[in-house]
Amino acid sequence: MDLEKQPQQPARPAAPPAQVSPAEAAPGDSIRASDADRDRIADILREAMAEGRLTADEHAERVDLVYRAKTVGELQPLVRDLPVASSGAAPGPAPQPYAYGPEPQDGPTDNLVAIFSSATRKGRWRVGPRTNAFSLFGSVEIDLTEALFSQRLTVINATAIFGSVEIRVPENVTLRGSGTGVLGDFDVRTLESMDPEAPVVVVNGYAVLGSVEAKPKRGKFVTDLQRRLRKHLGH
Repeated sequence: MDLEKQPQQPARPAAPPAQVSPAEAAPGDSIRASDADRDRIADILREAMAEGRLTADEHAERVDLVYRAKTVGELQPLVRDLPVASSGAAPGPAPQPYAYGPEPQDGPTDNLVAIFSSATRKGRWRVGPRTNAFSLFGSVEIDLTEALFSQRLTVINATAIFGSVEIRVPENVTLRGSGTGVLGDFDVRTLESMDPEAPVVVVNGYAVLGSVEAKPKRGKFVTDLQRRLRKHLGH
């Protein structure tokens, strides 16, 4: 057989790439995020702030979004511009988090208002995810040293106008803050816990001819949260 006389078969065009829907491209993005997933992303953000890649305000804003996220897809954009997130390696299993309580993280907001008066919250009480404290010619005292934290992140929005807001936390929690004093004093003694599972308290707000102060109370510690929670519930 003379191969030179055989007709040449036209080359078949390459098949176009299959179209992949966004859900197929990232099937894990719609998975519900676990506490371990949120804590892992929070750890990445904490390292980024320590390295100077994020400001304190950026860190506080992203951490707030972390603990509001419902799915894994909502968590990834928060660390996409950070080195750890771009490595592409699958993270290892995170340590089991503390048992903070059965309440959902989007629970009701606590409000403490003092107008020509005083308002106090202290002792054994369950801390919600968000607390608003407002003082006008008055004083607000928030003592978290014996409180039960229902979630890892607690945000306190404090406003003092010709008044004061005083916040005390245990020595072994993480305390952060961002605010302004206008002819007044806004003072948050930042603190980073050695325990990555410890509660995080973020104080935001401003003081006008008044004072907002948040600092750890010496000699007070959050111990075994799970044991304290069971004791509080009578188990």
